[in-house]
Amino acid sequence: MKILCIDTSSNLCSVAILENTTLINKLELNNGLTHSETLMPLIKNLLDSSKINLKDIDLLAVDIGPGSFTGLRIGIATVKAFSDSLNIPCVGISSLEILAYNIKDNGIICSTIDCKNNNCYFALYELNSNNYTILEEPQADSIENIMNLLNSKYTNKSIYFVGDGIKKETSSNYLNIENLGIAAFKKFNDNFINENILPLYLKKPQAQQQLEEKMKNSK
Repeated sequence: MKILCIDTSSNLCSVAILENTTLINKLELNNGLTHSETLMPLIKNLLDSSKINLKDIDLLAVDIGPGSFTGLRIGIATVKAFSDSLNIPCVGISSLEILAYNIKDNGIICSTIDCKNNNCYFALYELNSNNYTILEEPQADSIENIMNLLNSKYTNKSIYFVGDGIKKETSSNYLNIENLGIAAFKKFNDNFINENILPLYLKKPQAQQQLEEKMKNSK
């Protein structure tokens, strides 16, 4: 199974092709949030350099966030367009799950992404014998509440931190696009039902928050 992976959730625009869980090729471009201009040429370069046609792709995988609101929409819209036009199934994977796959040792994985003001997006996973099980669904909360949760429910457990939301010695914040493909392959082969992929928005965009606050204060 050939999997085309797309991640536009951050400043880094990443694309990759995997054969099942083995990486064939990947390209990454850090040009800031200019994905509307760079994504399609990057995909073309990836396919050409891999000598693979888009029609040869069996599965599409995309990062659904949390992340850049604009970036997420670009990546998801591209995957949906490919899926609809070529009848290729598509899978959405959260940034937090992709980060969790950076950890390879059995234990509890606290996956976090900074969302400012001592808050972060987070999810908890448990890795056991190469199986990642969700313990706490993706959500936004304060670092204090997350640490209280870990201390109250997961004492005497090995806990690994990944991402940039909570700085710990074991933290790694690299969104490895290979992990997106591996997670998508596992999801697709685990009683997969075709889904309507939507961005994972765990909090409102900053502009919307500011507008609502302004309207509230004007009353």
